[in-house]
Amino acid sequence: MSKRRRVRPAAVLLVGCGKMGGALLDGWIKARVGGPWHVVEPSPRRRIRSARYYAAPDRLPRNLRPAAVVFAVKPQTFDTVLPHYRRFAADGAVMLSIAAGKTLVGMARLLGADAAIVRAMPNTPAAIGRGISVACALAGVTKASRALCGALLGAVGEVAWIEDEALLDPVTAVSGSGPAYVFLLIECMAAAGEAQGLAPDLARRLALATVAGAGELARVATASPAELREAVTSPGGTTRAALDVLMAENGLGQLIRDAVAAATRRSRELAQ
Repeated sequence: MSKRRRVRPAAVLLVGCGKMGGALLDGWIKARVGGPWHVVEPSPRRRIRSARYYAAPDRLPRNLRPAAVVFAVKPQTFDTVLPHYRRFAADGAVMLSIAAGKTLVGMARLLGADAAIVRAMPNTPAAIGRGISVACALAGVTKASRALCGALLGAVGEVAWIEDEALLDPVTAVSGSGPAYVFLLIECMAAAGEAQGLAPDLARRLALATVAGAGELARVATASPAELREAVTSPGGTTRAALDVLMAENGLGQLIRDAVAAATRRSRELAQ
């Protein structure tokens, strides 16, 4: 995992400022990564004073020379959006995409064969600076461009780099989609508590605090998750009774494997 690093001021152009794009922008400004920051977004939910906003790419200043262009747009609009930014790729800007399923080769067809392109998969905890992003670069992307992309992603959490782009599909399934699995776990725990007689507010509070606390404990502990689980589990106790259900042959482990496999398949389908 790479640590956050300061980079010299470099203009950054953000294309799309929805939830993830907005989280990235917040992180860059707080960490002072890059700058000035330019944003193309027809109707932003909010405007940050430090950034300059444009309704469409044809409104951008003709003399703008960003060091990086970051695409935070939906995969469905990707192919129509990217060609508007070919001139920046030709000028040497690194093109960083966080769109699920959109491959490096596919982006090169839209941006130019010589474009410096990095593809990354962040996740929604980026909104509170606790995300994790996995990135992969086309061969030929310079160390300086990789460092800039690493700093942009690192402003909202941890960063890991991989060389095999195909691994971004399971990455998407585990960490990109993963927060939804955890939110569902919270929902299920709270609902199960209610079914056993707990008041809804208390059940939700218990589920939230337990998942948040256990996650933080697992993050900072030197013991493995399996060791932490075993430390909570007394023979013949309540935890053991629950784990006998969750760890059954078709229990939680198999469900998670099936879920991650389904998400991986869908990520590959989006690349077609």
